[in-house]
Amino acid sequence: MINLIGTYECKADAKGRVMFSSALKKQLQPIINEGFVIKRAVFQPCLELYSMEEWSLMMVKVNKLNKFVKKNNDFIRRFTAGVKIVEFDAAGRVLIPKDLSEFAGIKKQVVLSSALNIIEIWDKENYEKAIDDAALDFADLAEEVMGNTELDELS
Repeated sequence: MINLIGTYECKADAKGRVMFSSALKKQLQPIINEGFVIKRAVFQPCLELYSMEEWSLMMVKVNKLNKFVKKNNDFIRRFTAGVKIVEFDAAGRVLIPKDLSEFAGIKKQVVLSSALNIIEIWDKENYEKAIDDAALDFADLAEEVMGNTELDELS
C-alpha cells in the first residue's frame, strides 16, 4: 500500500497529456512501471488514479458483492464506467482519455491531489470550488469524522 502526500498544479496539453510533478513521480517511482487505473470519482467531478495494487485491492472488495442483487449490479456498472489502464510515457506524462477528461471538466490547468492511496485529478477551477465548498462546514465535518472517541478505542 502506498501513502501519497501533496497537492500539485500542472497543465494538460492539447492532446490531454498531463505532466506529473517530479515530487509526485518520485513518490510513485517504486510502482510506476506497473501501470495505473483511471476512473471517474464517485462523489466529485474529478478522476481517480489508482496504482495497479490499489485497484486490485478495490476489486477484491467489489467482487465480494452479490451480482444477483440489482443495486449491487448497478453500483458495479457505475463504479467501473469508463475505467481505463494508463501508463506514464517516456516524458513522464499520463494521457487522460477524452471521455474521462470531459467528465472531470479538465481544460488546461490541472490539480493532482493525493487522497491517501490514490491521486485525484481535477480541473483547477473545480478543485478550488470543491475546497471552498467544503471549507464552509469543515470544522463540523472534522468533529463528526475524527472526533469520534470510539475510533481511539479501536486502535
